Amino acid sequence: MLFTTPTQWLALAVALIAGWLLGLASHPGGRKWKQRYVDERDVHGRTRKDLDARIADQDARIAELTRENERLARATPVAAPAMASDRVVTTRDHLGRDHLATTHAPLAQSAARPAGSMRARWFDWKNRVGTNG
Repeated sequence: MLFTTPTQWLALAVALIAGWLLGLASHPGGRKWKQRYVDERDVHGRTRKDLDARIADQDARIAELTRENERLARATPVAAPAMASDRVVTTRDHLGRDHLATTHAPLAQSAARPAGSMRARWFDWKNRVGTNG
């Protein structure tokens, strides 16, 4: 064992205290680190304040939209304008059997695709056959 006598333990304690005092005496004072801490604290405070303001704005917007949604839910529903109805046509096949066929109003077809548009829609199978795109 290294330290066996009280004199050796006393020399160890004196050396540790002297090293601690020498370290404190040679330390620059910590002004740089204190300034960095203050700067970081200020930046964090501004960021937190900005975040709190944005959350308050979002909460106000949510409350406004909720009020608007409740107002619209309580409002009386407006009837949709009447559209041209589909026509039911009876046709006969070559065996003389009657078949019912529905023809769609031209207004509904024009709403589905603008005039002159060659782009096919998803469920527009009739016009899609024979086109390449």
